[in-house]
Amino acid sequence: MSHQPLLLEIGCEELPSSSLEQLGIALHANVVAKLAEKGLSHGASHWFAAPRRLAVLVDDLVDQGADETKEALGPPVAQAKDADGNWTRAAEGFAAKQGVSADDLELVDTPKGQRLGFKQVVSGAQTRECLGELVNEAIADLPIAKRMRWGAARREFVRPVHWIVLMYGDEHGFGNVLGISSGNISKGHRFHAPDPIEIKSAKEYPSLMRNAWVIADFQERSHLIREQVDAAAAALGGQALIDTDLLGEVASLVEWPVALAGSFDTAFLEVPAEALISSMQSHQKYFPVVDASGTLMPNFVTVSNIESRDPGQVIGGNERVIRPRLADAAFFFEQDRQHSLASRVSRLGAVVFQKQLGSLLDKTQRVQRLAGELAALTGADKTQAERAAELCKADLVSDMVLEFADMQGIAGAYYARNDGEDSAVADAIAQHYWPTQAGSELPRGDVAVAVALADRLDTLLGIFGIGQPPTGSKDPFALRRASIAVLRIMIEKQLTLDLRDCLAIAKAGFAEGVISDEAPEAVFNYMLDRLPALYESDNIPIEVFRAVRGSGSSRPSDFDRRVRAVQAFGQRPEAEALAAANKRVSNILAKAEDRDQGLEVSAHLLKEPQETALSEAIAAAASDNVNALANADYASALSRLATLREPVDAFFDGVMVNAEDPALKANRLALLAQLREQFMHIADISQLAGGKSE
Repeated sequence: MSHQPLLLEIGCEELPSSSLEQLGIALHANVVAKLAEKGLSHGASHWFAAPRRLAVLVDDLVDQGADETKEALGPPVAQAKDADGNWTRAAEGFAAKQGVSADDLELVDTPKGQRLGFKQVVSGAQTRECLGELVNEAIADLPIAKRMRWGAARREFVRPVHWIVLMYGDEHGFGNVLGISSGNISKGHRFHAPDPIEIKSAKEYPSLMRNAWVIADFQERSHLIREQVDAAAAALGGQALIDTDLLGEVASLVEWPVALAGSFDTAFLEVPAEALISSMQSHQKYFPVVDASGTLMPNFVTVSNIESRDPGQVIGGNERVIRPRLADAAFFFEQDRQHSLASRVSRLGAVVFQKQLGSLLDKTQRVQRLAGELAALTGADKTQAERAAELCKADLVSDMVLEFADMQGIAGAYYARNDGEDSAVADAIAQHYWPTQAGSELPRGDVAVAVALADRLDTLLGIFGIGQPPTGSKDPFALRRASIAVLRIMIEKQLTLDLRDCLAIAKAGFAEGVISDEAPEAVFNYMLDRLPALYESDNIPIEVFRAVRGSGSSRPSDFDRRVRAVQAFGQRPEAEALAAANKRVSNILAKAEDRDQGLEVSAHLLKEPQETALSEAIAAAASDNVNALANADYASALSRLATLREPVDAFFDGVMVNAEDPALKANRLALLAQLREQFMHIADISQLAGGKSE
């Protein structure tokens, strides 16, 4: 059995930069999966993706899969022959299905007795014979949102395909792929190496591409771009701002990256740096440069797709292109400052937030009220919170934000300062959108926190309240992200806010009948169910979350303290036994005839020394934990409850709970209810126990 490398390259017109990396990864995964389906083993594999090509290189692919013995089972022996010893129709039908006569069948022992069977050796797939089919199937399964057709044929791909390379070792000619005859002819850089390139062996692909001015490896190209951009910025005495998404997009636009530094008029630095950065990154795909203090410099780094003989011409062209974009930003900034932010608020009435929930002005007024209420609860300045909430959406109708969408909030903060608004108000306008993504910075000031919470809670309650909660595939109002943001703010800022109370306050801001009565509780449950996602990074298991969920805590910061305490408790040697005991107690109480069993324990009915000891231990733990629970020191409280392990074990070893005497039974059930209550002050630790415990 021989082993040879496999090469597939799809050469086409420039692929969309937004999906190039995803397509490269998916093509590789599909090819590897199809090889596995055929039983074709191989060595390492790698994917390539450049603007005009997708490729997969697989090392040491076998030329034939392993033979496989297949066994088919037919009818039981008793049904195989009739009374005269002739084959039955069932036996003959089974044999015909296998393509043999009944006499070729054999007896097979099975757990249910002997049956007719047929074994045959199926030869492994021949690599050369199945390559064309395999590759076409892999391509057909690519995640392409919108496929294109070209020419008179009906073939489809994300972009028109011009060549297909399909090689096994040094062999080629494995049929049509996407309707094009596959071969060993590729193409290099469109300008530096326009002539056809003959590939004599699949393993030569990466080096041949490099010689043809193409860095085909996407990750290598990205790394090279980062190095070149950093070096170009360093030569200017600065540091490049390399956004990960922009880096990926630029890597998807060039085959042979060449970083070049350019500059612009220092007068543009009077414009907010964020607007200039947005213009350079979003519109021009340039990397901005900042100095050691983080201040924007009048420079940028662009990445060309050509090794120019006169780089100055390329740089000059880019400088000419960026000038009008920066001039636009400067013009919008100057025009917007001619009108106060407050004067724009009324214009929000013409912008629909959601048909049933009204305009952005309606939302602003609700958020203004709610922010004031939340500020009063958190100790923030209520007047400032209400003013910030009133102005926080006004920049959405400014020229700057209409042109640069990612300036929302940022532009408003600049305009608020220009208008003489309080700095806390201006900061809150920018920061009420924070965190902008998972793990990013939270709003800093307490005024900003109040507005950030109010904005998201209003959206959550409003959208749920009109019956449009997110589904598995659709979340147009980003409610999942809003929920996690609210939880992070409340937890990490250690706010004592009750989430249920906050939702009730938010509901009061909507007109009568707009929001369903069930909405606040639905939002509450939806939001708490997002918490496990926050705990994944800390390796806190779902059982810990469920344990605390059972406590009924509705303050996220308090909920988090309980989670941390239960997680730490779960590491103690007593935890497993106490969790199992609590589960046993829960089951016993659930099965009790009197499910409303009280907590009163009569000392004179404590007949066994083990139940007396447990009663005294519970009372001592409860007394010791009064202050700990009052101060939400759940870790200390659970540490104290951990001492109950021995008396609990002794109780179950020496006491019959279901005593014949009804009074004794009721007293013991009350004792167990007391035990459970002590833990339920913190969490339902029975959730930590696996399996069933009676």
